[in-house]
Amino acid sequence: MTPALLLAHGAGGTVRANFSPLIPQLSRKRKVHAVDFPGSGTTPRATAPLELDDLADRLVAAADGEERFAIIGFSMGCAVAMRAAQRHPERVTALVLTAGFARIDDETRARMQKWGRLLDGNPAVLARYLMSIVLGEPFHRRMTSEQAEGFLELIALTVPPGTPEQVDLVQRADLRAEAPSLTVPTLVIGTKHDRLITPSTTRALADLIPGAQWAELDSGHAPAIEAPAEWVRLIEQFLDSQAQ
Repeated sequence: MTPALLLAHGAGGTVRANFSPLIPQLSRKRKVHAVDFPGSGTTPRATAPLELDDLADRLVAAADGEERFAIIGFSMGCAVAMRAAQRHPERVTALVLTAGFARIDDETRARMQKWGRLLDGNPAVLARYLMSIVLGEPFHRRMTSEQAEGFLELIALTVPPGTPEQVDLVQRADLRAEAPSLTVPTLVIGTKHDRLITPSTTRALADLIPGAQWAELDSGHAPAIEAPAEWVRLIEQFLDSQAQ
């Protein structure tokens, strides 16, 4: 029987925002389960700092009785996926980690800190900043002014209330010690025009995981918007190879 799939979203995101273009195709062969982390979607905001162990256990609980499953992590969700594999090794069959990190570098940290500072300010200013770091430069350049304005409006209206805690977790997370002990088959996907998580940081993550496969998307930090067809193709190709 084909293992189910769990989806782990990124900081300041939701399952729908980060994965919705992929879900119809992924659901053709596998049951897909997901949970919005505290402060995203309809999940209540946390009253204390977020911890990876808790998010990993929340994610696994969303498997809804499935014995075994693969996990697709995006950005912060990669750290959650890796921790889930550490805590539940008998249940996780594979990992697909996109635009992830073991530990963010100083360049990314500065961007995350600015993001955090802007959360209490003008939503339009925050939206412009997020667009500048989330979209890859080639994709951003191809947008019409109408598309750009529409995207800015969407960002300003959809910032999850739990974003401060999620942004904080990204800055604290450090999986450099545990990544080399992962034994689950893993595909790491870099986003080569990423202006939030530097591509070299994602490459460093792949280098830490024994036997990890590497692939790259021609996108920035928004593959669901910039390259959804290629992203789902890479995921399915890898998962199908594990099922053989």
